[in-house]
Amino acid sequence: MSDNLITTRLRVLDMDCPACALKIENGLSLLETVERATVNLMGESVTIVHRANPFETDQFKSTIVGLGYTVDTNEPDDEKLPTPWYQPWKWSSDVLTLLSGVFFGLGLLFSMVAVESSLSVLGRTLPLFALFFLSAALTGGLLIFPNGFRAARSFSLDMNFLMSIAVVGAAAIGEFMEAAAIAFLFSLAELLERRAVQRARQSIESLMSLTPDQANVRRDGSEVCISVDEIGVDEIVLIRPGDKIPVDGVVVEGESAVDQSTITGESMPVTQRLGNQVFAGTMNGEGYLEVRVTRSSSDTTLSRIVRMVREAEEHKAPIEQFVKRFARVYTPAVTLAALCIILVPTFVFGGSLNEWFVRGLAMLVIACPCAMVISTPVAVVSAITSAARNGVLIRGGEHLEMLSKIRVVALDKTGTLTKGTPEVTDVIVLDGSSETEVLRIAATLEQRSSHPIAGAILRKVGSLSLTEPDHFISLTGRGVSGTIEGQEYKVGTADFLNHPVPESAAILSSEGKTVVLVGTDSRLMGAVIVADEVRIGARDAIRELRKEGIERIVMLTGDNKATAQAIADEVGLDEYRAQLLPEEKVAAVKELAETYGPVAMVGDGINDAPALATAAVGIAMGAAGSDTALETADAALMSDELSKLPYLFRLSRSSSQVIKQNIWASILIKFLLAAGVIPGIVTLAVAVLVGDMGTSLGVTTNAMRLARVKAN
Repeated sequence: MSDNLITTRLRVLDMDCPACALKIENGLSLLETVERATVNLMGESVTIVHRANPFETDQFKSTIVGLGYTVDTNEPDDEKLPTPWYQPWKWSSDVLTLLSGVFFGLGLLFSMVAVESSLSVLGRTLPLFALFFLSAALTGGLLIFPNGFRAARSFSLDMNFLMSIAVVGAAAIGEFMEAAAIAFLFSLAELLERRAVQRARQSIESLMSLTPDQANVRRDGSEVCISVDEIGVDEIVLIRPGDKIPVDGVVVEGESAVDQSTITGESMPVTQRLGNQVFAGTMNGEGYLEVRVTRSSSDTTLSRIVRMVREAEEHKAPIEQFVKRFARVYTPAVTLAALCIILVPTFVFGGSLNEWFVRGLAMLVIACPCAMVISTPVAVVSAITSAARNGVLIRGGEHLEMLSKIRVVALDKTGTLTKGTPEVTDVIVLDGSSETEVLRIAATLEQRSSHPIAGAILRKVGSLSLTEPDHFISLTGRGVSGTIEGQEYKVGTADFLNHPVPESAAILSSEGKTVVLVGTDSRLMGAVIVADEVRIGARDAIRELRKEGIERIVMLTGDNKATAQAIADEVGLDEYRAQLLPEEKVAAVKELAETYGPVAMVGDGINDAPALATAAVGIAMGAAGSDTALETADAALMSDELSKLPYLFRLSRSSSQVIKQNIWASILIKFLLAAGVIPGIVTLAVAVLVGDMGTSLGVTTNAMRLARVKAN
């Protein structure tokens, strides 16, 4: 992006269909300083990339308002902005559609019964049923004509303009029932489409409703109930049994099982105690907790998830870009065909003007690309929102589509396939020593070390009383030594202790476990065996990945070959690459991509950041507590559950299928209807009922079923 380009984001109200988004994008793109404009229909916003200009924002707002939409802002000078010449109340679309339907129904009723009644309108005598039809066309048209007029002013062939021409044209030639049918059915289609868009928006907003409005905090020694927005960082929040946790924080007192499914998708509650992190929107169980606030209410993990889901639509999938380009060609082409249907048979072959005019109007209705355009964004939003509810974050449609193309997955070992926290699995005693003595000597020396193995040994001894060693020395990569009760001891590798590895320990070492010897220069007391355990369900997750079409699964690790092979064999991987530095992991991802195609890399989002960025899709694991993972990964598993990984690919495959079904169904229906116009098989009413309303409802309903894709 050029250095002199800046980005402006505006919230736009009254957008209720893809045509609205296209109109705003096209209108803003005509401005000289605008490089690119992207409308987020579900998020009700527009992002404008433009050259810097102090008066530019006002011009953007005026352009959007001139197109018939409202810019939502709290700036004081916004009252000076022009208002649309027609802007219906929020309830008027429902009322006008209902009235149009009532008048249309009365028109049909009176047209089928012999009622000798007529009225004079503008010097022309019309039967009563025709007046009802005209009333239906007028009330339904009030929702169409203003937008059609604005489209005409901006030389845009949008659906409101085409429908306005169809309604007015049908009425002008005396086809009152057709005019009424178009106005009513189209306004009904628009109403139903708005409901579908609102439903998609509500599915996003409902995520935010997971947090309570008020919370109890301790201030000046007293408990007070305040708004969540007023809670400050470092304040202490009091959470009773059954309460929703209002903010992100760290437990400073108490212990309780917390249902974190809203954030991580974990099916079972997680026990939280002193020092553990908890998240806003999760549900406390039967215990009492006091939590020190670490983030303001606007910056919680849940808030960031909602914000990212809202913004996900801005990352357009390639197939969505194709649909937009197709619609730009399709609509003018079919409109031209409609003119040919009216003019050629009438003036070349002497056909009836009324007959061919009606057929041309039917073709104009078919020219509306709304069903095609809405088919992709509704599916993408449905999938991404569903994923967020299941503890998986996807940053946009482009990544969702790319996931469906992945055939090879690379995984980090530590923290991904394994728990990332080594634990003592075995203690081997020699030379008459006891297990307690071996652990006591090892823990006494290791308490001065910050190495993960030291942590594993200290966790193993628990509350065992330890003394402080004298003359402590730590040698990186070898071990530690020190004097305990006048005797010098060593804990570390075989080379460091100058003792051979016992046969029983060597067998465990061949299984990928780490052997830590304990003893003196003259005496080997025993060995502590440490291993980073494989995650529960890792093998099942790998098996499920293969069912989802992943053809090759590779582990990339900086660990030694013996450990890597043991883990790979245990979980059932196709390949492993060991002793890799971060830059070597990047090279491995590139090599896999050249050999097998697009690669998805799964890691912790921090140590594996270069490899995640290099992969076609970078997937961060256990991202709920990691800002880096949430901000940089293309997709994130909020919990450490590997079972979410097959779900992510299953959802992407299902989304790809639904989008393709929607697009091809829309195109096929449109072309079949167009083919039926010329012989008169497809009437105006059928064109509206099937080609617009029916198809839009069909693709929307099909997209919404993505919410039923289950994580387990």
